[in-house]
Amino acid sequence: MSTQQVFAPQIKIPATYMRGGTSKGVFFRLDDLPEAAQQPGEARDKLLLRVIGSPDPYGKHTDGMGGATSSTSKTVILSRSARSDHDVDYLFGQVSIDKPFIDWSGNCGNLTAAVGSFAISNGLIDPAQVPTDGICTVRIWQCNIEKTIVARVPMRNGEVQETGDFELDGVTFPAAEVQVEFMDPAADDGEGTGAMFPTGNVVDDFEVPGLGKLQATFINAGIPTIFVNADAIGYNGTELQGAINEDPQALQKFESLRAHGAVRMGLINDVAEAANRQHTPKIAFVAPPQDYLASSGKHIHATDIDVLVRAMSMGKLHHAMMGTAAVAIAAAAAVPGTVVNLAAGGGDRTSVRFGHPSGTLQVGAEARQVNGEWTVTKAIMSRSARVLMEGWVRVPGDCF
Repeated sequence: MSTQQVFAPQIKIPATYMRGGTSKGVFFRLDDLPEAAQQPGEARDKLLLRVIGSPDPYGKHTDGMGGATSSTSKTVILSRSARSDHDVDYLFGQVSIDKPFIDWSGNCGNLTAAVGSFAISNGLIDPAQVPTDGICTVRIWQCNIEKTIVARVPMRNGEVQETGDFELDGVTFPAAEVQVEFMDPAADDGEGTGAMFPTGNVVDDFEVPGLGKLQATFINAGIPTIFVNADAIGYNGTELQGAINEDPQALQKFESLRAHGAVRMGLINDVAEAANRQHTPKIAFVAPPQDYLASSGKHIHATDIDVLVRAMSMGKLHHAMMGTAAVAIAAAAAVPGTVVNLAAGGGDRTSVRFGHPSGTLQVGAEARQVNGEWTVTKAIMSRSARVLMEGWVRVPGDCF
């Protein structure tokens, strides 16, 4: 007589599926997670991997909530802040698509725009500080990078206002504007010494095997980022995703740049370690303004922008721009002599409008020199956020 195998039933976990900026992810309250997953470690990672549907050798995330891109394979865990001067603690996990791996080394600036909204709607903010109408200021402690972020969330009739006429290139429909301020964003890798430029220079000679010597700016602001000139690596800065993501040799080239740059920045000791640090650093290339056609078909004119920027995320060209990389762009543009600043025309500036594959974005930064070293006190950008679905996610009870 055959014995029927018994499988663990599915369990359900309260969750909210949200868009923030040009990304979307699954949001959880820390207290709603199973007890084993309320602490960092293997159980938490296995649970979140299963929620997203990774690792998926088919690259589709058919059996999970992920969208099979770096912008849509994201998880967020929120709780009331353990710090008296903050409202909410925000932990971000970037989920690999085809590997059993979650990168906790950096922040997601796009999903940051949704953190305040979620916190208000899910009772994580003191009701006394939430206005019936107007703007609710939410002070966020970003746990991955140990930095303060301030979100200004619009309220109407006691609820978060999500609808509006603010348009964000890379997002199909308009929504309410959420202003996000990244306070003191330098050295955001969580391991830095506080220096915005880890090499001590605003531009360096960067030797990469097979590519030769490049001019590069290594910066820790928003997220560790390596900027190089587009023409130095065979591009013009107007590329869309297909030009790079469908070229295996190009992807290998960018990963080599990223790995060697991570060593130069002191984030890893050997290029082999880069495989276990996929989320950071980012690699981006810049060029002076020129006309191009965005992925939506929108005509972007050289006169509309100050500089062209394309950035890689989790091994692929991003469809728009990561929020944290936008902070790095703003900071680098504000410092005379960086690769970004020179591509934008040089000189002093407090804001920059850059062109990305989906359109344009304006970001601002306040930079100053202290004892001969550059620092950024604040970077500001506008994003939007919206709840897509709320309820429960279900996962097999033996998956973690």
